[in-house]
Amino acid sequence: MKRKHFIASMVVGGASGSLLGACDNPKNIKTASPTAFSSGTIVHSVYFWLKEGITAEEEQEFLQFFEILKKVPGIKDLQVGKPSPTTPRPVVDNSFSYFLMVTFNSMDDINTYEKHPEHLAASEAFSKYWTKVEVKDATLI
Repeated sequence: MKRKHFIASMVVGGASGSLLGACDNPKNIKTASPTAFSSGTIVHSVYFWLKEGITAEEEQEFLQFFEILKKVPGIKDLQVGKPSPTTPRPVVDNSFSYFLMVTFNSMDDINTYEKHPEHLAASEAFSKYWTKVEVKDATLI
């Protein structure tokens, strides 16, 4: 019986040691594709607060906004999200309805995007669905 416990503890201990070793080594941390978030990449983060009382149908129509934006030239990547149910803390604001993250290779690309007719027309057409938009742009280092 002691032998079974010894073997079981060795297996668990060995697995734990391997796991801890993997966590201790930064090279084992999985990250996004290096091309998606390399140094110099411009990240355009946009937070949308939709109007109160919007119907499910109107919300689905609003989501077409992001499909239109995907057509604008110069975009490296475009992702859409909703607030995560993280633990409430004073520094966390999950009051937004949707989040848009667009990445660009250069300032020229984001400048083209900002002024592009499809971006401007879509923003105008779909603005009827939101009460507030907040934009934050950053260059990765």
